[in-house]
Amino acid sequence: MATRQIIQTERAPRAIGTYAQAVRVGDTVYLSGQIPLDPVDGVLVEGDIGQEICRVFDNLKAVTEAAGGSLNDIVKLNVFLTDLTHFTAVNTLMADYFAEPYPARAAIGVAALPRGARVEMDGIMVL
Repeated sequence: MATRQIIQTERAPRAIGTYAQAVRVGDTVYLSGQIPLDPVDGVLVEGDIGQEICRVFDNLKAVTEAAGGSLNDIVKLNVFLTDLTHFTAVNTLMADYFAEPYPARAAIGVAALPRGARVEMDGIMVL
């Protein structure tokens, strides 16, 4: 059985439940969902959806770096939105954070997210 390594960084919000920010098994890292929480004070970022999306990408970036990689090592990204009209903003801002080739991705409309967030993302990265 492969050894599991828990990934933890202060540059991303602490887990708000019974989970780790990420878990590495071999060369694969499973990234837990990130919502737009400020890692310093744990408060949800307020403002337009673009600010929330950027905070989520920044949080994911911090966890990928703590695992020894980068956003460009993500091979599968899941995006959860409470309003699918925000999908265009995700696409636009994602180009600022990722380089081609882009990861496989799913965008899923959901009724609600933790703490009233409008966006959450999780993913899988391979180092």
